[in-house]
Amino acid sequence: MKGTAWKFGNDIDTDIILPGRYLIYTDEETLAKHCMEGLDDKFSEKCKKGDFIVGGTNFGCGSSREHAPIAIKGAGISAVIAESFARIFYRNATNVGVPLLEAPGITDLIENEEEIEVDMENGTITSSSGEVITFKKLPPFMLEILEKGGLIEYLKDKR
Repeated sequence: MKGTAWKFGNDIDTDIILPGRYLIYTDEETLAKHCMEGLDDKFSEKCKKGDFIVGGTNFGCGSSREHAPIAIKGAGISAVIAESFARIFYRNATNVGVPLLEAPGITDLIENEEEIEVDMENGTITSSSGEVITFKKLPPFMLEILEKGGLIEYLKDKR
């Protein structure tokens, strides 16, 4: 996967990812228009399908609502790559089909709006300068959940 990296800092909470005033909506398209609005009100206009969000530590902290990862998915983000994730956000993102890649050191390697390449099979991220960092590869069952678009679609297939 190749795309632009949109870099954010540490402790990006769910209110930054999707401000609470938009919790009245549930559809991906509407939520996507407000993705990352807490830090960049033009994010939804700038990001393109296949891009990445890069964060520091504790990405997705805050409330347990699924609206935040749904907004990310609706925005067309291929994966969120961060130093670490809040546990409930990790679970919610997997449930809705958003890949989260834990890559310690990523914020030192990647600059905002840099083109990067992610190799899910080998667990590597390559910067535009050719530097490579590894991430913890996702287990096969989790890849299958993500490929199906989330946990519900995965379970429907298992009946």
